[in-house]
Amino acid sequence: MTKVIFLSIWFWFNFLVAHAQDSTTFQYKFQWQKLASGIEYAEVDAPKKSIVNDSKITVVKINPSQFDFFLFTASEQKRKARTAKEWADTFNLHVVINAGMYNLANMLENDGFMKNYTHYNNSNFKDGYNGMMAFNAKDSSYQNFSILDLNCSVWDTVKTQYHCYSQCMRMIDCQGIPLSWEKKKQSCSMMIAAHDEANNLYFIFNRSPYTHKEMIQFILQFPFKIKNAVYLEGGPEASLYLKFGNTEIGKMGSYISTTYPTDSNQKFWKIPNVIGLRMKNP
Repeated sequence: MTKVIFLSIWFWFNFLVAHAQDSTTFQYKFQWQKLASGIEYAEVDAPKKSIVNDSKITVVKINPSQFDFFLFTASEQKRKARTAKEWADTFNLHVVINAGMYNLANMLENDGFMKNYTHYNNSNFKDGYNGMMAFNAKDSSYQNFSILDLNCSVWDTVKTQYHCYSQCMRMIDCQGIPLSWEKKKQSCSMMIAAHDEANNLYFIFNRSPYTHKEMIQFILQFPFKIKNAVYLEGGPEASLYLKFGNTEIGKMGSYISTTYPTDSNQKFWKIPNVIGLRMKNP
């Protein structure tokens, strides 16, 4: 009997140790595909299987100095929302992503502050949204594209440094520390933007649904240190489109556990506000 008990304890001890190691020593296998100068693309397995689809995370790595950045808003473009591909085709863009969540009461308006040069899509600063994408700097001493943590940067100072702004919610702060997102219980497809310590820009997409807290932990396990990650959109509106020569990649979301619990979406949805990238030297 003593031997049986010992073997049972030994088995469960080793089982628990093995599974603990699985969750803490997960290693991504990034195989970067160069799409053009200054931009690479990879798809990796998430550390945890999702309830639907392929459990992949799509990562686009960008050198901001090799691209021009544009903010296109339906409020400035004849009040016409377009799909990510339609925005790209209409304005000759190589990359298109969501510029942020739109306001459900006014579906052409960003949920937070949004400004494109002299045009205000939303002039109201939203308390609690402490992430800000800022690009097209007025002075060459500033980064061409910055994701700002407004708990680290003073808004009254940085609000005059760029021509384009889009306010959004933080997922990882300026020091690489995760935000809790404890109150957000839903799982969904997502579009996320982030920087690393070398100021490379990352666009991160997941079709398979995860909670925001799970995605934060997945990103923190990348083999490069991420900071200033912000949430841009979730569900079927989450959009990533890339077109370089004969290479065309379209990623559209689907699942939201609380309002759209299906993986059936197979097309881009029209979105009102996008960030577009165009190569400086195609």
